Amino acid sequence: MIRVLVAEDQSAVRAGLVLILRSAPDIEVVGEAADGERAVALARELRPDLVLMDVQMPRLDGVSATRQVVAEGLADVLVLTTFDLDEYVFGALRAGAAGFLLKNAEAKDLIAAVRTVGRGEGLIAPAVTRRLIAEFAAGSAREPSVDLSVLDSLTRREREVLSCLGQGLPNAEIAVRLDMAEATVKTHVSRLLGKLDLRSRVQAAVLAQELGI
Repeated sequence: MIRVLVAEDQSAVRAGLVLILRSAPDIEVVGEAADGERAVALARELRPDLVLMDVQMPRLDGVSATRQVVAEGLADVLVLTTFDLDEYVFGALRAGAAGFLLKNAEAKDLIAAVRTVGRGEGLIAPAVTRRLIAEFAAGSAREPSVDLSVLDSLTRREREVLSCLGQGLPNAEIAVRLDMAEATVKTHVSRLLGKLDLRSRVQAAVLAQELGI
């Protein structure tokens, strides 16, 4: 079972999300929050596998709540947003969110997204994610997220996997492209995230775009 905490300030929307998620036999909604502070508190208390997080919420916005949840290692975060390319999404990705989903997504897409993140894969809807990553990297005026010398610590395979992440590929496609087992891909992803001190696959993808890998 994938244990999910739903954080959304609009009660009608939240009820709809909960209803959809509960229709899936492998998803359990363990809690609901109407603001960011409550979301963080419940994440600490319930330790869900995933927090479905709206970005615009009272008391504590979704970006700040995501940053706290990820920093404390409480759960993966899938952010909900009205717009596919806005500053809230960018902020959530910087905060370490595992992925994002538009609020107008169909029920089947919401369930699929939760399952994807539940498997440890953060790149949802690859075609959309590639555009997001590319625009995010192109619009970033700052220096790359890590010292370039850190890349020297990566093995050849880890660099290849990082390149695939930058293209928005999920583990299954990376496995086919690099001719390796999917479990091996997961190991390489985990190791390169640790070496680069990154919190999510999406951050790794953004970094790959920033560095042109």
